[in-house]
Amino acid sequence: MVSWHNGTVPTHQEEEERADEYQKSECVLGYIPVIYYSTLLCVGVPVNILTLVALSRLAARTQKALYVYLLALTGSDILSQLFIIFVGFLLETAVFHRDVPVVLLRSVSALEFAANHASIWATIPLTVDRYVALCHPLLHRQISYPARARRIISVVLTLALASGVPFFWWSDVWRVSRPPDSLDSALIWTHVTIIYFLPCSVFLVLNSLIFLRLQRRQREQRCQEESRQQRTVAGRLGKTTAMLLAVTSVFTVLWAPRTAVVLYHLYVSSVHRDWRVHLAYDLANMLAMLNTAVNFFLYCFVSKPFRGAVRDVLLLRGAPLHPPRSFNHRHASTNISNSSLSSGTKRSHRDATPLSALSADIIA
Repeated sequence: MVSWHNGTVPTHQEEEERADEYQKSECVLGYIPVIYYSTLLCVGVPVNILTLVALSRLAARTQKALYVYLLALTGSDILSQLFIIFVGFLLETAVFHRDVPVVLLRSVSALEFAANHASIWATIPLTVDRYVALCHPLLHRQISYPARARRIISVVLTLALASGVPFFWWSDVWRVSRPPDSLDSALIWTHVTIIYFLPCSVFLVLNSLIFLRLQRRQREQRCQEESRQQRTVAGRLGKTTAMLLAVTSVFTVLWAPRTAVVLYHLYVSSVHRDWRVHLAYDLANMLAMLNTAVNFFLYCFVSKPFRGAVRDVLLLRGAPLHPPRSFNHRHASTNISNSSLSSGTKRSHRDATPLSALSADIIA
């Protein structure tokens, strides 16, 4: 005997779906996220564009690889603001809730993750460059130059774009009522590894080595009682490194809550069902996106050349023309032959070179 379905009586599956809709967590923040992201977009994009122009002037003036890395980081922050904040949060809230092809939504999701990964991984070459500059200054003068930095950034951005492709199948944690499956688990762990655990491991190791190197250098200077000028140069060097430490520390703090909430959603309670997890996820996303707009203020606080470049841009002054000192230093270093190791005259000339000449290529 065949049992036919009665269309007037709801089935058990339909009752479960209605129960899921009834149990769906609500956004208790209301319009606060929309106001917050709109303000962050209106402030962050102009500030990052100003940062981009100022860094472009400094890069053209000094020919330092450092500013190429900072330009890549700022450009990636702008892409993150446009794709994640403008498209992901604002447009999807107002427009994409309507009937839009799923392929378009998934394509936007992949671009959001690619921009996010680029914004974070652009800091990795900067950290490596600062480590080599402080711990291996002679090697840094040989391998660090703008053309090489641009090639490294091109590779990083290409890898970031490729890393966003698997997230075409990312599930929207706000709208998907089912528990995370094996694919969601794999994507979530890939995501948190790419954006947090792996970069933070690199930052922790290299920043620790930089910090130990600076401490050892300060102890050596106190023991040798070097001149006032050399102590001043070392202070400037430490202050320049403070910019890198500030950027990486702010990233670590602002992205930690989002990483924790995503893992909590995966193993404990779903964002779709628990309003407290929903609230925590909203607040964590707001903190994480703040990271795309704070670097300008960190640069202004630490770097005097950057403040001067920003002042010139705001006052519509032309960029002053200075000789590219880093090119001259690098050209001079390549002309030193290996026979200088056995030449007393050249060795004494090299030892007489002040520390500031070596540190000038390291200081931002």
